[in-house]
Amino acid sequence: MTLATKIRLLWFCVLLLLVPRVWAQGTVPTFQRTLGGNAYTMAGHDPAVAGTTTVPVLLVPITLTFEGHSERMSAEADVARVLESPIFKPVALGGSAPMQYGDALLHATFPQGAVGHTVLEKPEVQPITIDIPAGNGYLLHSRKNGGAFAVVDSEYVQKDLFRQIPWTAGKLIVAFTHNTTYFADADATVCCTWGTHGIDWATGDSFVLGTYIANAPAIVTDRDVQPLTQQLGEYFNDPKHDPRYYFKTQDAPGNFFPPWRMGEQDEKCGGSGVGTNYFLLEPTNTNAKNGFPASPAFTVKAGGFAYHLQNVALLHWYLNGVVVSGTFSFPDTAALKSPAEPCMNRREREATRAETASALPQSGAGNEHKLIGYWTGSRFGEGSEPFRLKDVSPQWDVILAAFASPDPHAPDGVLRYEPPPGIAPDELKADIALLKSQGKTVMISLGGGGQYFKLNKASEIPGFVSSVAAVISEYGFEGVDIDFETPSLALDPGDTDFKHPTTPSVVNLIAGLRELREKFGPGFKISLVPEGSQIPGGYATYGGQFGSYLPLIWGLKDILTFVDVQDYNTPPMDGLDGEIYESNSVDYHAAMTELLLRGFYPGGKKGEFFPGLPADKVAVGFLTDYNTPEVVDEAMRYLVTGKMPADAKYRLREPRGYPALIGAMFWTIDDDRREGFRYSNRIGPELQSSPAQR
Repeated sequence: MTLATKIRLLWFCVLLLLVPRVWAQGTVPTFQRTLGGNAYTMAGHDPAVAGTTTVPVLLVPITLTFEGHSERMSAEADVARVLESPIFKPVALGGSAPMQYGDALLHATFPQGAVGHTVLEKPEVQPITIDIPAGNGYLLHSRKNGGAFAVVDSEYVQKDLFRQIPWTAGKLIVAFTHNTTYFADADATVCCTWGTHGIDWATGDSFVLGTYIANAPAIVTDRDVQPLTQQLGEYFNDPKHDPRYYFKTQDAPGNFFPPWRMGEQDEKCGGSGVGTNYFLLEPTNTNAKNGFPASPAFTVKAGGFAYHLQNVALLHWYLNGVVVSGTFSFPDTAALKSPAEPCMNRREREATRAETASALPQSGAGNEHKLIGYWTGSRFGEGSEPFRLKDVSPQWDVILAAFASPDPHAPDGVLRYEPPPGIAPDELKADIALLKSQGKTVMISLGGGGQYFKLNKASEIPGFVSSVAAVISEYGFEGVDIDFETPSLALDPGDTDFKHPTTPSVVNLIAGLRELREKFGPGFKISLVPEGSQIPGGYATYGGQFGSYLPLIWGLKDILTFVDVQDYNTPPMDGLDGEIYESNSVDYHAAMTELLLRGFYPGGKKGEFFPGLPADKVAVGFLTDYNTPEVVDEAMRYLVTGKMPADAKYRLREPRGYPALIGAMFWTIDDDRREGFRYSNRIGPELQSSPAQR
């Protein structure tokens, strides 16, 4: 062995020892501070220690291309603005001397005796192009101002980013797209965020992935570097973050905090990490689910341009009772006026509300339109008193029992169902018989969120049919509801024709449902409850999760009872009027429902037209504690009667509305009870009346 070979071998052995440590630590220096008895890691140089840490940076402007579309979204033209922004150019922020955004954030966090600095070097610029397959993102457009916006999978972008830039030897990667929002977990319903940050799991590189906004559709309110500074600020506050850990636990990499409340008007838990679960939104941010992130910006002039910077929570904001300074946010010290509040005890509050409220009786023989709901059988959450079917409010017309799920101990396609804890099988059977005698419909829902179902072989169809038939026969259910969510029914690459699907799981599911219908006869009911990406998402792009229920609708159209799209599990979408709409608004419910009613060209391309469904096969899906009863009421009234609310922007293609619309679906009946029947007591009586009475 030559000396040169020995030296190379020695270096290889050293790298084997060092690389795992680099991956664990990231490629940017960090320091720790102990607050409230716990150690927290920050990026850069401790301000209390004299000296300067200089961080090399690789700036990566990303051009996105989209399968089947010639349009490109390029960030290369935004490089000059980013380089001149406070990310790299020192400015006075929050009363500090001129500093870069990250350095000023550290000084605002630890102001006492702050003498040390963290400086991002002038970066090397390396543009790359990432091709987005049909199942990993799509483009939105606004007909009014011509603006375009992308919605893409952050995991896919991160993976391809580091495939093209495999290792940076100590640099901070700052990558950004143009006019782009992201969804997480490869699931478009887990939307939306401005990016991600932390340590890449494949290379060990420290990175920030964000976007630059310019000439965007009016529905997007953030501007220029605001999304990028949000991710940069969160990176400085939590440099060890691993983007794969959506729900922060004490064992997960990065900083962990007591669960904190999202905001003054929001009783939900924001998370246990820096930013909210899934979305990495700041506590200053007002939009926490399924829409473009939005929060007030801090504006500062640099180089003659007014930059918009994200207001972020300082580290001690998350630690209620730990005092580091008298302010809780940066750069705007007034953005957060008090420290985080712990998540409220919802069980106690809801128990009180439920005990002091009562369900309204249903008048008449039945509703003009149906109130449809999912029942899980839990009165106050897991481990609490069971909630029996016989105690469901009489306002509900169609009850979907959730869920028959894939049997982990059986071949693929086999499902099993067990009554909720505390409810005996005979009790459930008696309750189902009672409700049916009252004219109610009770069906079993198959699947559910978080359950992965596949039926990839035709030989698995008999197991699917026999297992589902056994559940139906044992309990007396009147049909099945299909709730196979992403990624269960993702379309395979090359499956582009909804009338002639080639994805085995889709083809075999259609065949299995037809066998069930033949087995139980014409009275057997079949409903579909797709996520927003699985039906209206097919308008923007067709492939993967997007439009995956279109072949089911087409293949079952002659035996289908109804479809109720989940208008809450859905990212922003284009309507038939060429404008972009976000969930939790009357406009969104109207626009997305009309896509299903009127039909569209999948992927927006001329070809096979999806003809839509008649109104008597369509219901609208809502989420309790997300959609308010007022929004539900207005949306249903508009869709059924055509009477446009004063503040609505989307104009129905059918001015008279859709009087035959089946009704409204809710997840869940249990939550409605916990919240004092505030949905069923209001929406049920509305659905009982005829359109003329509204």
